[in-house]
Amino acid sequence: MKKVAIVGAGIIGATATYYLSKEADIEVTVFDNGNGQATKAAAGIISPWFSKRRNKAWYKMARLGADFYVDLLTDLEKSGQKIDFYQRSGVFLLKKDDSKLDELYDLALQRREESPLIGELAILDQRSASELFPGLKGFERLLYASGGARVDGQLLVSRLLEASQVKVVKKEVSLTPLSSGYQIDDQIFDQVILSTGAWLGNILEPLGYEVDVRPQKGQLRDYQVPQDMGAFPVVMPEGEWDLIPFSGGKLSLGATHENDMGFDLTVDENLLRQMAEVASPFYPSLKEAVVSGERVGIRAYTSDFSPFFGQVPDLSNVYAASGLGSSGLTTGPNIGYHLAQMLQGRSGVLDPADYPTERYIKKKQS
Repeated sequence: MKKVAIVGAGIIGATATYYLSKEADIEVTVFDNGNGQATKAAAGIISPWFSKRRNKAWYKMARLGADFYVDLLTDLEKSGQKIDFYQRSGVFLLKKDDSKLDELYDLALQRREESPLIGELAILDQRSASELFPGLKGFERLLYASGGARVDGQLLVSRLLEASQVKVVKKEVSLTPLSSGYQIDDQIFDQVILSTGAWLGNILEPLGYEVDVRPQKGQLRDYQVPQDMGAFPVVMPEGEWDLIPFSGGKLSLGATHENDMGFDLTVDENLLRQMAEVASPFYPSLKEAVVSGERVGIRAYTSDFSPFFGQVPDLSNVYAASGLGSSGLTTGPNIGYHLAQMLQGRSGVLDPADYPTERYIKKKQS
């Protein structure tokens, strides 16, 4: 029996746990201190096809991440698990210069050839858009894609861990290399996955590494509204005030991108109020909505905004992933799946050479 430790039970760690737990010859133990995890605070939008980032490796990861949800949902259903964390309700894109919508429409048409998940594409006027999202205002046109989806990050992680039936040890741990294997919390493991997000340096720096991962604070606010919004599309404007509707009258607004706050997890009422003020002209009903709570999490970014995954340099059988940024709910499940495959000597559709760990994890110069 091979013993595997997964440190960090966010989107990557939970997905890797789920797929490794299906293997009869692997015993998985998960460690997570429960503080600041980006996934638990995230209400995600799965709609990578409109990105104009020039990083082709990133777009491939995001595109295949969106596609991977089809397999993940199928696998979880076979496990008898609910898939209530995911809904393909479509996405609206708003632009201050709405001539950009035509460019994005053409781009999406081209990309739909390899990503049919995009679904129906249309540029809608306000009247047509309001049939899908009643009460939305403040624009002349927007771009609609029926394949856009929303994900409740906390619920997704819960479903993955429930299906895994693996105990989560809730404590902060360290990693000690041994002559054979690794010690974590008085246990010895053959293989380790480090999926600690922005905290990756905390576990690797004591071992003599420099880690190019920095924290970014993200806050969102949840509201309760009278109508059920389960069929409403997600609204993606320019800026930080995405509107993410859910069934049961839940509506999430956010999230912020705060680069200079370190690991601060306090709620900033002023910032959330400012975000609501910017969003209200587009959805006036927000002013009457009841605030039901706030969520704060810490995203992980690299200096060049690129994610990475694979073996940690000079640490055999230790694997890491980080730097997903605000696309974590899109790319994270596929990365977790790939790490689970790598531990078993298998390959997947992503080439780790395109996302090299050695670019971001380096031995300190003595």
